[in-house]
Amino acid sequence: MTQLYIFSVQSVTGAVMTIIGLLLVAAIIGYVTAWFYAKSVYTPVIKRLEGEKAELQKQVADLKENVRKLNDITENLNRKIAGLEKDLSEKDKLIAAKDKLLEEKDQQINKLSK
Repeated sequence: MTQLYIFSVQSVTGAVMTIIGLLLVAAIIGYVTAWFYAKSVYTPVIKRLEGEKAELQKQVADLKENVRKLNDITENLNRKIAGLEKDLSEKDKLIAAKDKLLEEKDQQINKLSK
């Protein structure tokens, strides 16, 4: 009877080893198949996304150039504004001086007319 028990244990162990081996081979085949499938499906998607990325990077570079140009224009306009404000203050001083002179002349005319 012990021999019968030994044979049944050896056959179960052999069967378990065979099943584990076959499961490992099936897992490897499934992994490789999934990898090739994903590669074939996602490669065109990745290439399209890389193309869109390159286009967007070009647009960003163009926008940065436009921002730089607009900043230069803004800086020039700010310089012009500063110059005009300085000119305006000089003109205000000149107008104030002319108004003062005009008041003096009016006072002289009033004195002479009395």
